[in-house]
Amino acid sequence: MNLSNIRNFSVIAHIDHGKSTLSDRMLEITHTIDERLMRDQVLDKMELEQERGITIKMQPVRMSYDFAGQNYILNLIDTPGHIDFSYEVSRALKAVEGSLLLVDSTQGVQAQTFTTLAMAQKFGLTIIPVLTKVDSPLSRVDDTKLELAALLNCELEDVLEVSGKTGQGVDLLLQEVIKRVPAPQEMVIDSKSFRGLVFDFEYSNHQGVIVYVRVFDGSVKKNDQLIFKIAGEKFITTEIGIFSPDRKPKDELRAGEIGYIVTGVKKPGIARVGDTITLFKDQLDALSGYEEPRPVVWASIYPESQDDFDELKASLGKLKLTDSSFTYEEESSGALGRGFRCGFLGMLHLEIVTERLYREFDLNLVVTSPSITYVVTYKQSGETETIYSPHVFPNDGLASKIEEPWVSVRIITPREYLGPIAQLLYEHEAETNRTESFGDDRAEIDALMPLRELMRGFFDTLKSVSSGYASISYEIGEYREADVVRLDILVADEPVVAFTRVVSRRRVEEESKKAVEKLHAVMPRQQFVMKIQAKASGRIISSETVKAFRKDVTQHMYGGDITRKMKLREKQKKGKKKMESLGKSKVNIPHDVFLKMMKN
Repeated sequence: MNLSNIRNFSVIAHIDHGKSTLSDRMLEITHTIDERLMRDQVLDKMELEQERGITIKMQPVRMSYDFAGQNYILNLIDTPGHIDFSYEVSRALKAVEGSLLLVDSTQGVQAQTFTTLAMAQKFGLTIIPVLTKVDSPLSRVDDTKLELAALLNCELEDVLEVSGKTGQGVDLLLQEVIKRVPAPQEMVIDSKSFRGLVFDFEYSNHQGVIVYVRVFDGSVKKNDQLIFKIAGEKFITTEIGIFSPDRKPKDELRAGEIGYIVTGVKKPGIARVGDTITLFKDQLDALSGYEEPRPVVWASIYPESQDDFDELKASLGKLKLTDSSFTYEEESSGALGRGFRCGFLGMLHLEIVTERLYREFDLNLVVTSPSITYVVTYKQSGETETIYSPHVFPNDGLASKIEEPWVSVRIITPREYLGPIAQLLYEHEAETNRTESFGDDRAEIDALMPLRELMRGFFDTLKSVSSGYASISYEIGEYREADVVRLDILVADEPVVAFTRVVSRRRVEEESKKAVEKLHAVMPRQQFVMKIQAKASGRIISSETVKAFRKDVTQHMYGGDITRKMKLREKQKKGKKKMESLGKSKVNIPHDVFLKMMKN
Protein backbone atom coordinates (compact mmCIF):
# COMPACT_ATOMS: atom_id res chain seq x y z
CA MET A 1 0.00 0.00 0.00
CA ASN A 2 1.33 3.41 -1.02
CA LEU A 3 1.83 5.95 1.82
CA SER A 4 -0.27 8.48 -0.10
CA ASN A 5 -3.31 6.18 0.22
CA ILE A 6 -3.13 5.88 4.04
CA ARG A 7 -4.98 8.18 6.44
CA ASN A 8 -4.41 7.95 10.19
CA PHE A 9 -6.91 9.81 12.38
CA SER A 10 -8.42 9.74 15.85
CA VAL A 11 -11.76 10.73 17.34
CA ILE A 12 -11.69 13.13 20.28
CA ALA A 13 -14.66 14.46 22.23
CA HIS A 14 -16.22 15.03 25.64
CA ILE A 15 -17.79 11.99 27.36
CA ASP A 16 -21.08 10.84 25.80
CA HIS A 17 -20.79 12.93 22.62
CA GLY A 18 -21.25 9.92 20.36
CA LYS A 19 -17.69 8.75 19.52
CA SER A 20 -18.40 5.03 19.76
CA THR A 21 -21.76 5.26 17.91
CA LEU A 22 -20.15 7.18 15.04
CA SER A 23 -17.35 4.58 14.90
CA ASP A 24 -20.03 1.86 14.55
CA ARG A 25 -21.48 3.57 11.46
CA MET A 26 -18.01 3.95 9.90
CA LEU A 27 -17.38 0.23 10.34
CA GLU A 28 -20.75 -0.54 8.69
CA ILE A 29 -20.25 1.77 5.70
CA THR A 30 -16.71 0.48 5.03
CA HIS A 31 -17.90 -3.16 5.47
CA THR A 32 -15.12 -3.73 8.01
CA ILE A 33 -17.46 -5.89 10.11
CA ASP A 34 -19.94 -8.42 8.76
CA GLU A 35 -23.50 -7.18 9.22
CA ARG A 36 -24.51 -10.24 11.23
CA LEU A 37 -21.70 -9.56 13.76
CA MET A 38 -22.55 -5.88 14.20
CA ARG A 39 -23.67 -4.64 17.63
CA ASP A 40 -23.73 -1.31 19.49
CA GLN A 41 -20.36 0.04 20.73
CA VAL A 42 -18.50 -2.69 18.86
CA LEU A 43 -15.12 -1.08 19.64
CA ASP A 44 -15.85 -0.99 23.40
CA LYS A 45 -14.88 -4.56 24.25
CA MET A 46 -14.91 -4.36 28.06
CA GLU A 47 -18.19 -5.21 29.80
CA LEU A 48 -17.67 -2.14 32.01
CA GLU A 49 -17.44 0.12 28.92
CA GLN A 50 -20.67 -1.23 27.45
CA GLU A 51 -22.54 -0.87 30.75
CA ARG A 52 -21.47 2.71 31.41
CA GLY A 53 -21.47 3.85 27.79
CA ILE A 54 -17.96 5.31 28.08
CA THR A 55 -14.66 4.42 26.41
CA ILE A 56 -12.06 3.33 28.97
CA LYS A 57 -9.50 1.64 26.73
CA MET A 58 -8.67 3.11 23.33
CA GLN A 59 -9.25 0.86 20.33
CA PRO A 60 -7.67 1.14 16.87
CA VAL A 61 -9.32 -0.24 13.73
CA ARG A 62 -8.28 -0.42 10.06
CA MET A 63 -10.92 0.32 7.43
CA SER A 64 -10.81 0.13 3.63
CA TYR A 65 -12.73 2.75 1.62
CA ASP A 66 -13.02 3.38 -2.14
CA PHE A 67 -13.08 7.02 -3.24
CA ALA A 68 -12.47 8.71 -6.63
CA GLY A 69 -11.43 5.43 -8.21
CA GLN A 70 -8.78 4.61 -5.57
CA ASN A 71 -8.70 2.41 -2.49
CA TYR A 72 -7.71 4.08 0.78
CA ILE A 73 -6.68 2.60 4.13
CA LEU A 74 -8.25 4.53 7.02
CA ASN A 75 -6.71 3.86 10.46
CA LEU A 76 -9.05 5.09 13.20
CA ILE A 77 -8.18 5.29 16.92
CA ASP A 78 -11.20 5.65 19.23
CA THR A 79 -9.90 7.44 22.37
CA PRO A 80 -11.27 7.80 25.93
CA GLY A 81 -12.96 11.11 26.69
CA HIS A 82 -12.30 11.39 30.45
CA ILE A 83 -9.61 13.70 31.83
CA ASP A 84 -8.05 10.84 33.85
CA PHE A 85 -6.75 9.26 30.62
CA SER A 86 -5.38 12.43 29.01
CA TYR A 87 -1.81 11.09 28.79
CA GLU A 88 -2.94 7.96 26.89
CA VAL A 89 -4.99 10.19 24.58
CA SER A 90 -1.90 12.37 23.94
CA ARG A 91 0.12 9.29 22.84
CA ALA A 92 -2.69 8.23 20.49
CA LEU A 93 -2.75 11.73 18.99
CA LYS A 94 1.00 11.52 18.35
CA ALA A 95 0.33 8.35 16.32
CA VAL A 96 -1.98 10.09 13.80
CA GLU A 97 -2.03 13.06 11.41
CA GLY A 98 -5.61 14.23 11.91
CA SER A 99 -8.48 14.27 14.42
CA LEU A 100 -12.25 14.44 14.25
CA LEU A 101 -13.40 16.87 16.95
CA LEU A 102 -16.92 15.72 17.82
CA VAL A 103 -19.37 18.07 19.53
CA ASP A 104 -22.86 17.00 20.56
CA SER A 105 -25.29 19.39 18.83
CA THR A 106 -27.75 19.00 21.73
CA GLN A 107 -25.17 20.08 24.35
CA GLY A 108 -22.69 22.33 22.57
CA VAL A 109 -18.96 22.68 23.27
CA GLN A 110 -18.06 21.23 26.68
CA ALA A 111 -15.15 21.90 29.03
CA GLN A 112 -13.27 18.70 28.17
CA THR A 113 -13.39 19.66 24.48
CA PHE A 114 -10.84 22.42 25.17
CA THR A 115 -8.35 20.05 26.79
CA THR A 116 -8.35 17.45 24.01
CA LEU A 117 -8.38 20.14 21.31
CA ALA A 118 -5.33 21.85 22.84
CA MET A 119 -3.49 18.50 22.78
CA ALA A 120 -4.35 17.91 19.11
CA GLN A 121 -3.28 21.43 18.13
CA LYS A 122 -0.02 21.04 20.07
CA PHE A 123 0.89 18.08 17.82
CA GLY A 124 -0.04 20.04 14.70
CA LEU A 125 -2.88 17.72 13.72
CA THR A 126 -5.47 18.58 11.09
CA ILE A 127 -8.74 19.16 12.97
CA ILE A 128 -12.06 18.34 11.30
CA PRO A 129 -14.99 19.80 13.31
CA VAL A 130 -18.04 17.51 13.40
CA LEU A 131 -21.51 18.02 14.90
CA THR A 132 -23.13 14.78 16.08
CA LYS A 133 -26.72 13.82 16.92
CA VAL A 134 -28.11 16.27 14.33
CA ASP A 135 -31.18 14.01 13.96
CA SER A 136 -32.25 14.68 17.57
CA PRO A 137 -35.29 16.93 18.12
CA LEU A 138 -33.23 18.68 20.85
CA SER A 139 -30.42 19.49 18.42
CA ARG A 140 -29.22 23.14 18.22
CA VAL A 141 -27.29 22.81 14.97
CA ASP A 142 -26.95 26.50 14.05
CA ASP A 143 -25.93 27.71 17.53
CA THR A 144 -23.47 24.86 18.08
CA LYS A 145 -21.99 25.30 14.61
CA LEU A 146 -21.29 28.97 15.41
CA GLU A 147 -19.62 27.97 18.71
CA LEU A 148 -17.43 25.38 16.99
CA ALA A 149 -16.48 27.67 14.10
CA ALA A 150 -15.49 30.41 16.57
CA LEU A 151 -13.47 27.93 18.65
CA LEU A 152 -11.45 26.72 15.63
CA ASN A 153 -11.49 30.03 13.75
CA CYS A 154 -12.87 28.30 10.65
CA GLU A 155 -15.75 28.81 8.20
CA LEU A 156 -19.24 27.51 8.97
CA GLU A 157 -19.18 25.26 5.88
CA ASP A 158 -16.06 23.52 7.27
CA VAL A 159 -18.17 22.09 10.13
CA LEU A 160 -19.68 18.72 9.15
CA GLU A 161 -23.04 17.40 10.35
CA VAL A 162 -23.52 13.70 11.13
CA SER A 163 -25.77 11.33 12.99
CA GLY A 164 -24.18 8.19 14.40
CA LYS A 165 -27.65 6.78 15.02
CA THR A 166 -29.00 7.06 11.46
CA GLY A 167 -25.72 7.22 9.51
CA GLN A 168 -26.56 10.65 8.04
CA GLY A 169 -23.44 12.42 6.74
CA VAL A 170 -21.00 9.60 7.60
CA ASP A 171 -20.09 8.87 3.95
CA LEU A 172 -19.29 12.54 3.38
CA LEU A 173 -17.24 12.55 6.60
CA LEU A 174 -15.04 9.67 5.37
CA GLN A 175 -14.48 11.50 2.09
CA GLU A 176 -13.50 14.68 3.95
CA VAL A 177 -11.01 12.66 6.03
CA ILE A 178 -9.34 11.56 2.77
CA LYS A 179 -9.36 15.13 1.39
CA ARG A 180 -8.27 17.03 4.52
CA VAL A 181 -6.04 14.70 6.59
CA PRO A 182 -2.49 14.54 5.17
CA ALA A 183 -0.92 11.17 4.29
CA PRO A 184 1.78 9.94 6.71
CA GLN A 185 5.39 10.85 5.98
CA GLU A 186 8.29 8.51 6.69
CA MET A 187 11.22 10.07 8.54
CA VAL A 188 13.49 8.11 6.15
CA ILE A 189 16.42 7.16 8.34
CA ASP A 190 17.04 3.82 6.69
CA SER A 191 14.53 1.66 4.83
CA LYS A 192 15.95 -1.42 6.61
CA SER A 193 15.50 0.12 10.08
CA PHE A 194 12.39 0.14 12.23
CA ARG A 195 10.95 2.55 14.79
CA GLY A 196 7.44 2.51 16.22
CA LEU A 197 5.50 4.34 18.95
CA VAL A 198 3.61 2.30 21.60
CA PHE A 199 0.28 4.07 22.17
CA ASP A 200 -1.49 1.24 24.03
CA PHE A 201 -1.17 -2.45 24.91
CA GLU A 202 -3.03 -5.46 26.25
CA TYR A 203 -2.09 -8.79 27.84
CA SER A 204 -2.77 -12.38 26.80
CA ASN A 205 -2.08 -15.34 29.08
CA HIS A 206 -0.71 -17.27 26.10
CA GLN A 207 1.04 -14.59 24.06
CA GLY A 208 2.17 -12.14 26.75
CA VAL A 209 2.07 -8.38 26.19
CA ILE A 210 0.61 -7.26 22.83
CA VAL A 211 1.62 -3.67 22.01
CA TYR A 212 -0.34 -1.32 19.75
CA VAL A 213 2.14 0.58 17.56
CA ARG A 214 2.29 3.28 14.91
CA VAL A 215 5.22 2.57 12.59
CA PHE A 216 7.17 5.78 11.87
CA ASP A 217 10.24 4.35 10.10
CA GLY A 218 11.14 1.21 8.19
CA SER A 219 9.24 -2.04 8.63
CA VAL A 220 8.96 -4.97 11.04
CA LYS A 221 8.46 -8.68 10.37
CA LYS A 222 7.84 -11.80 12.41
CA ASN A 223 10.93 -13.08 14.32
CA ASP A 224 12.66 -9.66 14.27
CA GLN A 225 14.62 -8.92 17.46
CA LEU A 226 13.32 -5.65 18.96
CA ILE A 227 13.89 -3.61 22.12
CA PHE A 228 11.76 -1.32 24.32
CA LYS A 229 13.88 1.85 24.47
CA ILE A 230 12.64 3.11 27.86
CA ALA A 231 12.41 -0.28 29.61
CA GLY A 232 15.53 -1.68 27.89
CA GLU A 233 13.85 -5.08 27.44
CA LYS A 234 14.69 -7.21 24.38
CA PHE A 235 12.19 -9.55 22.74
CA ILE A 236 11.52 -11.43 19.49
CA THR A 237 8.26 -10.77 17.65
CA THR A 238 6.08 -13.87 17.55
CA GLU A 239 3.25 -12.27 15.54
CA ILE A 240 2.43 -8.93 13.90
CA GLY A 241 -0.78 -7.72 12.32
CA ILE A 242 -3.56 -5.14 12.04
CA PHE A 243 -6.91 -4.46 13.76
CA SER A 244 -9.92 -5.20 11.67
CA PRO A 245 -11.24 -4.63 14.39
CA ASP A 246 -10.14 -8.00 15.81
CA ARG A 247 -6.45 -8.86 15.47
CA LYS A 248 -5.58 -10.08 11.97
CA PRO A 249 -2.00 -11.39 11.40
CA LYS A 250 0.13 -9.95 8.57
CA ASP A 251 3.60 -10.66 7.21
CA GLU A 252 4.87 -7.12 7.67
CA LEU A 253 4.03 -3.69 9.11
CA ARG A 254 5.47 -0.73 7.20
CA ALA A 255 5.96 3.00 7.82
CA GLY A 256 2.67 4.86 8.13
CA GLU A 257 0.71 1.80 9.27
CA ILE A 258 -0.93 1.11 12.63
CA GLY A 259 -1.04 -2.41 14.00
CA TYR A 260 0.04 -4.72 16.81
CA ILE A 261 3.15 -6.69 17.81
CA VAL A 262 3.04 -9.80 20.02
CA THR A 263 6.10 -9.51 22.29
CA GLY A 264 5.89 -12.66 24.41
CA VAL A 265 6.90 -10.52 27.44
CA LYS A 266 5.09 -11.61 30.61
CA LYS A 267 6.71 -9.30 33.17
CA PRO A 268 4.70 -6.36 34.56
CA GLY A 269 6.02 -2.82 34.12
CA ILE A 270 7.90 -3.50 30.86
CA ALA A 271 5.36 -2.25 28.31
CA ARG A 272 4.55 1.45 28.79
CA VAL A 273 2.38 3.84 26.82
CA GLY A 274 4.67 6.29 24.99
CA ASP A 275 7.69 3.97 24.76
CA THR A 276 9.53 3.48 21.45
CA ILE A 277 10.30 0.08 19.87
CA THR A 278 13.27 -0.29 17.52
CA LEU A 279 15.34 -3.08 15.98
CA PHE A 280 17.89 -4.23 18.56
CA LYS A 281 20.75 -4.15 16.06
CA ASP A 282 20.05 -0.51 15.07
CA GLN A 283 19.31 1.11 18.47
CA LEU A 284 17.69 4.24 16.96
CA ASP A 285 16.81 7.17 19.25
CA ALA A 286 13.50 7.06 21.09
CA LEU A 287 10.64 9.24 19.85
CA SER A 288 10.11 12.39 21.91
CA GLY A 289 7.32 13.07 24.38
CA TYR A 290 7.52 10.08 26.76
CA GLU A 291 6.39 10.79 30.32
CA GLU A 292 6.01 8.62 33.40
CA PRO A 293 2.32 8.57 34.42
CA ARG A 294 1.87 10.60 37.63
CA PRO A 295 -0.63 9.21 40.17
CA VAL A 296 -2.59 12.03 41.81
CA VAL A 297 -5.06 10.04 43.94
CA TRP A 298 -4.03 7.41 46.49
CA ALA A 299 -6.06 4.73 48.27
CA SER A 300 -5.30 1.54 50.17
CA ILE A 301 -6.86 -1.72 49.01
CA TYR A 302 -7.26 -4.67 51.41
CA PRO A 303 -8.89 -8.07 50.88
CA GLU A 304 -12.00 -8.60 52.99
CA SER A 305 -10.46 -11.87 54.14
CA GLN A 306 -6.71 -12.03 54.80
CA ASP A 307 -6.78 -15.51 53.23
CA ASP A 308 -7.19 -13.69 49.87
CA PHE A 309 -4.05 -11.54 50.26
CA ASP A 310 -1.89 -13.63 47.90
CA GLU A 311 -4.71 -13.72 45.35
CA LEU A 312 -5.03 -9.90 45.52
CA LYS A 313 -1.27 -9.55 45.04
CA ALA A 314 -1.35 -11.81 41.96
CA SER A 315 -4.42 -9.99 40.58
CA LEU A 316 -2.76 -6.56 40.89
CA GLY A 317 0.28 -7.96 39.05
CA LYS A 318 -1.94 -9.21 36.19
CA LEU A 319 -3.83 -5.91 36.03
CA LYS A 320 -0.51 -4.03 35.88
CA LEU A 321 0.25 -5.94 32.66
CA THR A 322 -2.71 -4.23 30.97
CA ASP A 323 -2.58 -0.87 32.79
CA SER A 324 0.87 0.48 33.63
CA SER A 325 -0.50 3.82 34.83
CA PHE A 326 -1.46 2.70 38.34
CA THR A 327 1.11 1.88 41.02
CA TYR A 328 0.95 -0.36 44.08
CA GLU A 329 3.14 -1.29 47.02
CA GLU A 330 2.54 -3.53 50.01
CA GLU A 331 1.54 -2.07 53.38
CA SER A 332 -0.10 -3.32 56.58
CA SER A 333 -2.70 -1.98 58.98
CA GLY A 334 -3.48 -3.11 62.49
CA ALA A 335 -7.20 -2.99 61.80
CA LEU A 336 -7.33 -4.33 58.24
CA GLY A 337 -4.24 -6.55 58.01
CA ARG A 338 -2.03 -6.69 54.93
CA GLY A 339 -2.95 -4.79 51.78
CA PHE A 340 -1.60 -2.44 49.12
CA ARG A 341 -1.15 1.30 48.81
CA CYS A 342 -2.20 2.19 45.25
CA GLY A 343 -1.80 5.33 43.15
CA PHE A 344 -4.29 6.31 40.42
CA LEU A 345 -4.62 8.97 37.72
CA GLY A 346 -7.93 10.20 39.15
CA MET A 347 -11.18 9.18 40.84
CA LEU A 348 -12.61 7.46 37.74
CA HIS A 349 -9.36 5.51 37.30
CA LEU A 350 -9.59 4.35 40.95
CA GLU A 351 -13.20 3.28 40.43
CA ILE A 352 -12.38 1.36 37.24
CA VAL A 353 -9.39 -0.51 38.75
CA THR A 354 -11.33 -1.59 41.86
CA GLU A 355 -14.33 -2.60 39.74
CA ARG A 356 -12.07 -4.69 37.47
CA LEU A 357 -10.52 -6.42 40.50
CA TYR A 358 -14.02 -7.34 41.63
CA ARG A 359 -15.32 -8.47 38.22
CA GLU A 360 -12.30 -10.06 36.56
CA PHE A 361 -10.74 -11.67 39.65
CA ASP A 362 -13.84 -12.15 41.87
CA LEU A 363 -12.27 -10.34 44.84
CA ASN A 364 -14.16 -8.68 47.69
CA LEU A 365 -12.21 -5.62 48.80
CA VAL A 366 -12.03 -2.94 51.46
CA VAL A 367 -10.97 0.37 49.84
CA THR A 368 -9.94 3.24 52.13
CA SER A 369 -10.95 6.84 51.54
CA PRO A 370 -8.98 8.27 48.61
CA SER A 371 -6.32 10.85 49.53
CA ILE A 372 -3.66 12.99 47.86
CA THR A 373 0.05 13.63 48.50
CA TYR A 374 1.27 16.35 50.86
CA VAL A 375 4.78 17.79 51.11
CA VAL A 376 5.59 18.38 54.79
CA THR A 377 8.53 20.40 56.19
CA TYR A 378 9.26 19.59 59.86
CA LYS A 379 10.00 22.29 62.45
CA GLN A 380 12.86 20.70 64.40
CA SER A 381 14.88 19.01 61.65
CA GLY A 382 13.89 21.19 58.71
CA GLU A 383 13.59 18.02 56.61
CA THR A 384 10.99 17.69 53.86
CA GLU A 385 8.90 14.54 53.38
CA THR A 386 6.18 13.52 50.91
CA ILE A 387 3.20 12.00 52.75
CA TYR A 388 1.02 9.48 50.89
CA SER A 389 -1.04 8.04 53.77
CA PRO A 390 -3.20 10.09 56.17
CA HIS A 391 -2.25 7.93 59.19
CA VAL A 392 1.43 8.99 58.90
CA PHE A 393 0.55 12.68 58.52
CA PRO A 394 2.27 14.63 61.35
CA ASN A 395 0.33 15.80 64.38
CA ASP A 396 -0.58 19.46 64.61
CA GLY A 397 2.39 21.64 65.58
CA LEU A 398 5.15 19.34 64.28
CA ALA A 399 5.27 20.82 60.75
CA SER A 400 6.47 24.30 59.86
CA LYS A 401 4.94 24.13 56.37
CA ILE A 402 2.50 21.83 54.56
CA GLU A 403 2.00 21.98 50.78
CA GLU A 404 -0.69 20.34 48.63
CA PRO A 405 -1.40 20.15 44.86
CA TRP A 406 -3.85 22.60 43.29
CA VAL A 407 -5.74 22.19 40.03
CA SER A 408 -6.79 24.57 37.28
CA VAL A 409 -10.53 24.12 36.68
CA ARG A 410 -12.63 25.13 33.68
CA ILE A 411 -16.44 25.02 33.96
CA ILE A 412 -18.96 25.70 31.18
CA THR A 413 -22.52 26.23 32.37
CA PRO A 414 -25.84 27.89 31.46
CA ARG A 415 -25.92 31.43 32.90
CA GLU A 416 -28.86 30.71 35.21
CA TYR A 417 -26.64 28.45 37.35
CA LEU A 418 -23.79 30.94 37.88
CA GLY A 419 -25.02 31.88 41.38
CA PRO A 420 -25.18 28.34 42.85
CA ILE A 421 -21.86 27.42 41.18
CA ALA A 422 -20.15 30.52 42.61
CA GLN A 423 -21.35 29.48 46.09
CA LEU A 424 -20.13 25.93 45.47
CA LEU A 425 -16.68 27.18 44.44
CA TYR A 426 -16.47 29.27 47.63
CA GLU A 427 -17.38 26.26 49.78
CA HIS A 428 -14.59 24.27 48.11
CA GLU A 429 -11.92 26.97 48.71
CA ALA A 430 -11.64 27.87 45.01
CA GLU A 431 -10.22 31.11 43.60
CA THR A 432 -12.18 32.29 40.55
CA ASN A 433 -9.91 33.92 37.98
CA ARG A 434 -12.47 34.94 35.37
CA THR A 435 -16.04 34.42 34.17
CA GLU A 436 -16.77 35.10 30.49
CA SER A 437 -19.64 34.67 28.07
CA PHE A 438 -19.58 31.48 26.04
CA GLY A 439 -22.16 31.71 23.28
CA ASP A 440 -25.55 33.31 23.81
CA ASP A 441 -26.75 31.67 27.00
CA ARG A 442 -23.69 30.01 28.54
CA ALA A 443 -20.70 31.14 30.59
CA GLU A 444 -17.16 29.88 31.06
CA ILE A 445 -15.54 29.94 34.52
CA ASP A 446 -11.78 29.57 35.10
CA ALA A 447 -10.79 28.85 38.70
CA LEU A 448 -8.05 27.38 40.89
CA MET A 449 -8.79 25.03 43.79
CA PRO A 450 -7.08 22.40 45.97
CA LEU A 451 -7.15 18.88 44.55
CA ARG A 452 -8.31 17.79 48.01
CA GLU A 453 -11.49 19.82 47.56
CA LEU A 454 -12.06 18.62 43.99
CA MET A 455 -12.15 15.06 45.36
CA ARG A 456 -14.61 16.02 48.10
CA GLY A 457 -17.66 15.27 45.97
CA PHE A 458 -17.23 18.37 43.79
CA PHE A 459 -18.19 16.63 40.50
CA ASP A 460 -21.44 15.21 41.89
CA THR A 461 -22.42 18.47 43.62
CA LEU A 462 -21.69 20.51 40.47
CA LYS A 463 -23.98 18.27 38.43
CA SER A 464 -26.63 18.57 41.14
CA VAL A 465 -26.63 22.39 41.44
CA SER A 466 -26.60 22.80 37.63
CA SER A 467 -29.31 20.17 36.96
CA GLY A 468 -26.68 18.19 35.03
CA TYR A 469 -25.95 20.95 32.48
CA ALA A 470 -22.49 22.10 33.67
CA SER A 471 -19.33 20.40 32.40
CA ILE A 472 -15.87 20.51 33.93
CA SER A 473 -12.25 19.78 33.01
CA TYR A 474 -9.15 20.20 35.15
CA GLU A 475 -5.36 20.09 34.98
CA ILE A 476 -2.95 19.41 37.84
CA GLY A 477 -1.02 22.56 38.71
CA GLU A 478 1.52 23.71 41.27
CA TYR A 479 1.85 22.95 44.98
CA ARG A 480 0.63 25.60 47.43
CA GLU A 481 0.74 26.00 51.19
CA ALA A 482 -2.17 24.21 52.88
CA ASP A 483 -3.98 24.81 56.17
CA VAL A 484 -4.95 21.20 56.96
CA VAL A 485 -4.93 18.88 59.98
CA ARG A 486 -5.08 15.15 60.60
CA LEU A 487 -8.45 13.89 61.78
CA ASP A 488 -8.35 10.63 63.78
CA ILE A 489 -11.40 8.55 64.61
CA LEU A 490 -11.12 6.75 67.96
CA VAL A 491 -13.18 3.71 68.92
CA ALA A 492 -12.99 2.86 72.64
CA ASP A 493 -10.04 5.28 72.95
CA GLU A 494 -8.05 3.54 70.19
CA PRO A 495 -7.48 5.26 66.79
CA VAL A 496 -8.68 3.29 63.74
CA VAL A 497 -6.11 3.76 60.96
CA ALA A 498 -8.55 3.14 58.09
CA PHE A 499 -10.76 6.05 59.20
CA THR A 500 -7.94 8.63 59.48
CA ARG A 501 -8.10 11.48 56.97
CA VAL A 502 -6.59 14.91 56.30
CA VAL A 503 -9.13 17.75 56.29
CA SER A 504 -9.19 21.51 55.99
CA ARG A 505 -8.77 23.25 59.35
CA ARG A 506 -11.84 25.40 58.71
CA ARG A 507 -14.00 22.31 58.12
CA VAL A 508 -12.60 20.09 60.84
CA GLU A 509 -15.61 20.41 63.19
CA GLU A 510 -18.11 19.72 60.42
CA GLU A 511 -16.13 16.71 59.12
CA SER A 512 -15.65 15.36 62.67
CA LYS A 513 -19.34 15.47 63.48
CA LYS A 514 -20.28 13.88 60.18
CA ALA A 515 -17.76 11.00 60.57
CA VAL A 516 -18.70 10.26 64.19
CA GLU A 517 -22.44 10.27 63.48
CA LYS A 518 -21.99 7.98 60.50
CA LEU A 519 -19.85 5.47 62.42
CA HIS A 520 -22.24 5.58 65.38
CA ALA A 521 -25.10 4.65 63.05
CA VAL A 522 -23.34 1.57 61.57
CA MET A 523 -21.21 0.34 64.50
CA PRO A 524 -22.59 -2.80 66.21
CA ARG A 525 -22.97 -2.73 69.99
CA GLN A 526 -20.47 -4.49 72.26
CA GLN A 527 -20.78 -6.01 75.73
CA PHE A 528 -19.63 -2.73 77.25
CA VAL A 529 -20.27 0.99 76.74
CA MET A 530 -18.09 2.24 73.88
CA LYS A 531 -17.17 5.78 72.87
CA ILE A 532 -16.67 6.94 69.28
CA GLN A 533 -14.64 10.15 69.11
CA ALA A 534 -13.07 12.43 66.52
CA LYS A 535 -9.72 13.92 67.48
CA ALA A 536 -7.78 16.72 65.76
CA SER A 537 -5.24 19.33 66.87
CA GLY A 538 -4.75 17.47 70.15
CA ARG A 539 -8.37 17.65 71.31
CA ILE A 540 -11.60 15.68 71.08
CA ILE A 541 -13.97 17.56 68.76
CA SER A 542 -16.98 15.24 68.50
CA SER A 543 -18.15 12.24 70.49
CA GLU A 544 -20.95 9.69 70.57
CA THR A 545 -21.59 6.73 72.89
CA VAL A 546 -22.62 3.26 71.74
CA LYS A 547 -24.65 1.64 74.49
CA ALA A 548 -23.72 -1.83 75.73
CA PHE A 549 -25.85 -4.92 75.27
CA ARG A 550 -28.10 -5.16 78.31
CA LYS A 551 -29.00 -8.44 79.99
CA ASP A 552 -31.44 -8.69 82.88
CA VAL A 553 -29.45 -10.82 85.35
CA THR A 554 -32.40 -10.98 87.78
CA GLN A 555 -34.95 -12.40 85.34
CA HIS A 556 -34.77 -15.87 86.97
CA MET A 557 -35.63 -14.52 90.43
CA TYR A 558 -39.19 -14.50 91.70
CA GLY A 559 -39.69 -12.41 94.81
CA GLY A 560 -37.39 -12.54 97.84
CA ASP A 561 -35.37 -9.78 99.45
CA ILE A 562 -34.50 -6.83 97.17
CA THR A 563 -30.88 -6.98 98.38
CA ARG A 564 -30.40 -10.27 96.44
CA LYS A 565 -31.19 -8.48 93.16
CA MET A 566 -28.98 -5.53 94.13
CA LYS A 567 -26.01 -7.85 94.72
CA LEU A 568 -26.39 -9.43 91.25
CA ARG A 569 -26.67 -6.04 89.52
CA GLU A 570 -23.56 -4.74 91.35
CA LYS A 571 -21.66 -7.87 90.27
CA GLN A 572 -22.73 -7.28 86.64
CA LYS A 573 -21.66 -3.61 86.86
CA LYS A 574 -18.15 -4.58 88.02
CA GLY A 575 -17.90 -7.19 85.24
CA LYS A 576 -18.77 -4.62 82.58
CA LYS A 577 -16.12 -2.21 83.93
CA LYS A 578 -13.53 -4.98 83.77
CA MET A 579 -14.54 -5.87 80.20
CA GLU A 580 -14.32 -2.20 79.20
CA SER A 581 -10.78 -1.87 80.59
CA LEU A 582 -9.67 -5.11 78.86
CA GLY A 583 -11.48 -4.52 75.61
CA LYS A 584 -10.36 -1.03 74.63
CA SER A 585 -7.90 -2.35 72.04
CA LYS A 586 -9.99 -5.37 71.14
CA VAL A 587 -13.16 -3.86 69.72
CA ASN A 588 -14.43 -6.00 66.88
CA ILE A 589 -15.19 -3.78 63.85
CA PRO A 590 -16.80 -5.90 61.07
CA HIS A 591 -15.63 -5.38 57.48
CA ASP A 592 -19.04 -4.13 56.37
CA VAL A 593 -18.57 -1.17 58.74
CA PHE A 594 -15.39 -0.19 56.88
CA LEU A 595 -17.20 -0.52 53.55
CA LYS A 596 -20.09 1.68 54.71
CA MET A 597 -17.70 4.33 56.03
CA MET A 598 -15.79 4.50 52.72
CA LYS A 599 -18.93 5.12 50.68
CA ASN A 600 -20.28 8.67 50.34
